[in-house]
Amino acid sequence: MALDSDTLQQLLRTLESFVQERLIPLEVQVADEDQIPESLIAEMRSMGLFGMTIPEEYGGLGLGTEEECRAVRVLGYTAPAFRSIIGTNNGIGSQGIVMDGTAAQRAHYLPRMASGEIIGSFALTEPDAGSDSGAVKTSARRDGDWFVLNGTKRYITNAPRAQVFTVFARTNPAESGARGVTAFLVDANTPGISLGKPYRKMGQQGAHVCDVIFEDCRVPADAILGGMERLNRGFESAMKTLDRGRLHISALAVGCANRLIDESLRFARDRKQFGQPIAQFQLIQAMLADSKAEAYAAECMVLDAARRRDAGESVSTFASCAKLFATEMVGRVADRAVQIHGGAGYMDEYAVSRFYRDVRLFRIYEGTSQIQQTIIARNMIREG
Repeated sequence: MALDSDTLQQLLRTLESFVQERLIPLEVQVADEDQIPESLIAEMRSMGLFGMTIPEEYGGLGLGTEEECRAVRVLGYTAPAFRSIIGTNNGIGSQGIVMDGTAAQRAHYLPRMASGEIIGSFALTEPDAGSDSGAVKTSARRDGDWFVLNGTKRYITNAPRAQVFTVFARTNPAESGARGVTAFLVDANTPGISLGKPYRKMGQQGAHVCDVIFEDCRVPADAILGGMERLNRGFESAMKTLDRGRLHISALAVGCANRLIDESLRFARDRKQFGQPIAQFQLIQAMLADSKAEAYAAECMVLDAARRRDAGESVSTFASCAKLFATEMVGRVADRAVQIHGGAGYMDEYAVSRFYRDVRLFRIYEGTSQIQQTIIARNMIREG
């Protein structure tokens, strides 16, 4: 662990206060305006939230996997959009550089990511490449000491704010699937990059997503993540980040579930029907109990897998198990929360209505539930 127990507890208490005093009061405003206030983003920078997982030598907090999951669980108690703005800098946007970047790439990008000076974005998904990420069609044609990128990336989180993209493009068209794909670090102001109009989404207002279009975008060979020695090996870097990223999302799902449970319990105690609080009815109690038990089970899974990863174990199966269970779990908890609220749960003035829409995405990104099932089963067959 990067932090001693007292320091970690102090960090978690600080985050809890920030969530309660600053973030929750702004949830309705952010949902209505589809925008996180710049003053709040500045606060996140000053707190070091953009660099929680980036090593201390580059200005980050250097949190281990378990520490990160504990922190993200706290942040999950509020609207997921707040976590999204810092998510890529702590996850897939930075960890590839941490693990595989050259010394020059680490020195150039990581301190500015840790401080929040720049926001990273992960450009993998395409119109025809989602779960089948090996179907990448964006091309990177070599031209001397340069590569020329052409293609479209779709549904790219934080793209409207990003200053650097980790772009996956096919450098060897003769290779199929994941082979022959290279990861590039591309500054957002590079000529040949344009952005599509931000998508209107089901939920998570304040977290912005759009397409990124590359048209004869020229980048130098030293923009390859890890340098020329990692040409055609981009997916190796992507796969290294996924176990940690899936545990991150799992911890976020647990945090959201805890908020939904608390909102449901509070409502059930206050709402009266047939002359008594609905919390006294056993069918309501059953929904509350199921939600609590499932959230606790998910939390145990996340922390166990995180500790195993910190200890150096391979946790591909465990991370997929946690992601599958936790994200499906929070969907069930959200559904019960709306049911407990009755008609009120369908109204936007109640937080459970927003969370119901927000958490639906968890079962899709960082690998759909069906992809997690496939990974788990394939690992079982291979290892058995």
